[in-house]
Formats: sequence, C-alpha cells, structure tokens
Amino acid sequence: MKKKIIFIVNPISGHHNKNHFPDIVENHIDKNKYDYKIVFTEYANHATELTMKAIEEGYEYIAAVGGDGTINEVAKCLIGKELILIIVPYGSGNGLANHLRLPFKIEKHIKEVINKGKIYKIDTATMNGTPFISIAGIGFDAMIADYFAKDENRGFITYAKLITEKYPNYKQKEYTLILDDKDTIECKPFFVTFANSSQFGYNTEISPKASVQDGLLDVCIFKKPNILEIPIVATYFLAKQIDKSNFIDIYKAKKIQVIRKVDEVVNIDGEPIEMSKDITVEIKPLSLNILLQNN
Repeated sequence: MKKKIIFIVNPISGHHNKNHFPDIVENHIDKNKYDYKIVFTEYANHATELTMKAIEEGYEYIAAVGGDGTINEVAKCLIGKELILIIVPYGSGNGLANHLRLPFKIEKHIKEVINKGKIYKIDTATMNGTPFISIAGIGFDAMIADYFAKDENRGFITYAKLITEKYPNYKQKEYTLILDDKDTIECKPFFVTFANSSQFGYNTEISPKASVQDGLLDVCIFKKPNILEIPIVATYFLAKQIDKSNFIDIYKAKKIQVIRKVDEVVNIDGEPIEMSKDITVEIKPLSLNILLQNN
C-alpha cells in the first residue's frame, strides 16, 4: 500500500520562490512509495486548517514547507498522534531544520529524507498551553519577533537591521523563574530563551548542547552586553560556543514558571504572541513523530 503524503507550502515564508516546488516533487519523489498532494497556504494559520483537513482525509505524512512558524502551525496538530511530520526548510531562519541537520537543497531532501528517511520521536513543549517545537522566549528576542512579523521584508538583513535599531534603547525587565517547583531565579536579563533545539535560526545556536530527545528544556538567561562587548558576543556565536561565555547562564528543567510584571508579547517558534504576565513552560517528552535522514 502506498503512503499518503501532503505538502503544505507557505508561499511567502523566507524569500524563496516556491513556484517550481511542485515540479521538483513530481520529478524526485518515489511514486512507488507515495501518493502525494500539494497545497499552498493563503493566510495566517491556514497551515493549521489544512493540516486538520489532511488528517480527516487520511494523510499519514504531513510535510510543512516553510520556516519555523509554518512548522509550528502544522506540527501542533500532530503532537501526541501517530502521524508523521516532515520538515522541508524553505523559510528565513530555519532554526529547527538547522538543528536537525536537514538538507536544504530540495532535490536532496526528497531523495534522502522523504524517500529513504527514518521515523524518530522528538520532544515538544508548551508555553501556557501554546505548543512550540524549537524555541520560545521572552524579552528582547520576543520584541524583535514582533517587529519582524510586521515588516514587509523578510530574511537575515531585515532581522539584523531590527536588532541594530532596537538594541540601544531596550530596557531589561525583571523576571522570577521557578525551575521544577524548587529553584528560584530572580533576574533582569536581555532575554530568556526556552530551548528545545539549539537554534534561534540563521544557524545561530543559543544553546549548543540542547537536545530534542532528552526530555528537558534549556533555560537560557542572556545578559545584555555593552556596545564594546558586542564583537565578543558575535565571536562566541560564530564559533557556536556562546554557552562557554560569561554572557549566558543555562539551566535544564522540565517545567518553568515565569512571573512577570505585565502582560507582554512572547516568541513562539519565531512568531510573536501576546501572553499573560504569568507563564508556565513545560516539556512534552517524545511527543512528535518526525521523518529524518536514516543515518
């Protein structure tokens, strides 16, 4: 019996032209193994609607073609189910795809992952019940995610421009973090990232030792560097060794409670979401099936 696979394509994620995507699939997918269908999203959260419809129609493999936001829209429907997620990286930052070392050339991805891949289970997590697959965060990175989502231009240049513009005047907020109901941390950081995977995106690792299969989140508390320290921070990031610097403290936990002074936007897999001031972040161990290379 052939497997049913649907490709849910976000045509505006990243800055890639996806008009040729159907031809690439037609030319390279194993038609002895799969019956396939391709659909394109038309508005925000349309990928979630298309995923739910695909589940009703009996599709076993759901491919999210886009960036981390698109992956989130699709994957949150598959958490705790037997269905299999396929990530086809076609976005701006592609943080989770980088962490999982997926091929970025689509022809190679189809041949090595879709046609010959192996199913693995990975962790997911929630922030006040909202699922995330890769990272969530509060503070400066959440603010940048908000501005980035509203900008007509995508890609690294826009992201870097926003950071440069907003960095000098950003005022850190006070947070109380309670890890696994026992350890309390009072902090006033630049940002806090709850990392399931290692990546922010653009191949930038915020927690190089993070694992999507360890049943834990890496709680990354990042201090704001001064202007003169920025080149030092950049060097650590480029070397993928930011965890060895004095700018970050990393803890591991299954559950994190966050107490903030006001309701504020958070970053969920690169997308901004307004959330109440008190937050609970929890890991869901090995809750998502995903197709990866058979190493």
